[in-house]
Amino acid sequence: MNVPLSGQRLWDSLMEMAKLGGTAKGGCNRQTLTDLDSEGRHLLRRWAEAAGCTLAVDRVGNMTLTRAGRDASRKPVAFGSHLDTQPTGGKFDGILGVLAGLEVLRAVHEAGIVTEAPLMLVNWTNEEGARFSPPMMGSGAAMGIFTEDEVLAKQDPEGKVFGEELARIGWKGGADPGALRDIGAYFELHIEQGKLLEDAGKEIGVVTHALAQNWLEVTVEGEEAHGGSPMAGRRDAMMAAAPLISAIEEIALKAVSASGEPGRATVGRLTVYPDSRNIAPSRIWFSIDTRHGDADLLAKMAEEIRARATAIAAARGVKITVADFWYSPHTPFDPALVGRVRDAAQRLGLPHMDMPTGIGHDAVYVARRVPATMIFCPCHGGISHNEAESITPAWAEAGLRVLADAVLATAGIAKD
Repeated sequence: MNVPLSGQRLWDSLMEMAKLGGTAKGGCNRQTLTDLDSEGRHLLRRWAEAAGCTLAVDRVGNMTLTRAGRDASRKPVAFGSHLDTQPTGGKFDGILGVLAGLEVLRAVHEAGIVTEAPLMLVNWTNEEGARFSPPMMGSGAAMGIFTEDEVLAKQDPEGKVFGEELARIGWKGGADPGALRDIGAYFELHIEQGKLLEDAGKEIGVVTHALAQNWLEVTVEGEEAHGGSPMAGRRDAMMAAAPLISAIEEIALKAVSASGEPGRATVGRLTVYPDSRNIAPSRIWFSIDTRHGDADLLAKMAEEIRARATAIAAARGVKITVADFWYSPHTPFDPALVGRVRDAAQRLGLPHMDMPTGIGHDAVYVARRVPATMIFCPCHGGISHNEAESITPAWAEAGLRVLADAVLATAGIAKD
């Protein structure tokens, strides 16, 4: 059956949504539970209801827009992503998945197609975690990874409370987020946020699994010393932290799997005390984000980081504590749904490749409870979480067509 998908309409919708929170550098600042987030939600609602969908909002603000199927007893086939952005975010991270899903609904509506299973578009609350941490709270609450109470009690840096802000902007619903554990399948189209597809000349990434992640926090405690004092005998926390940070990169690159893939490690935050130009610091705190496709090698990376910390602490006369912060397991996506994405790309003649995601997405949490998978399209230079984030209309349309093909193959087209 011919489905009148419009790549141009998708692109126009992306550009229209980007006006809400648009920045001078061409990006977007539409953080979760702000007035701009509310405007984006209202715009999505108007568009989807015009395509014959019914809105429901749950108690943590997740929006579902559902188009009925012929067989009401069948579980919905869901798809979507998120509309919230980073403070200096782009136009496409998350938004592409929501608005491509909208375009599927629009095209099905225009063609008068009736699916066997209901179709459901989801806009998850607070995927980014930019204002309220941690990220992926809406999907996490829906899948039972977080409790509703802990999500609603979270505070932003200004002390504003998640639940109060959700109510203030008018998007605290009454539906049970746990009901989303009863969907039949979930697809998420997303920009890659890396360069693998662009470098390989592929238009579609068939995402097979999510890497395991292990986040640690390190505290180095030494002793303050005047910048003019002799170097001998110092217990300088910074000079102990520096070789440990350097070793973290080395440990990640040496953790090579059977397929030749090394680990990934990032030190993204660091604080210094007392933070004075002419004082050797007595305390350094920093974060470590480690990721790997092999859970055993990820665990080995943590062991080696702790061993190196012990050795450096002994050599420099400081105390180093390495504490666990957060862990996300290796998460495979549903083989049947992965196969549908791969088959769709093949059928449409789109160059594609299998790949993992090293980044957290709502689909990763959903996959713990529901059959799920992801589709990647390229982004220029792998740049994301940045106002310079960029894709082409052709890449967006390729992702849209694969999404529609896989969704409709899963939902089924009614014959009468």
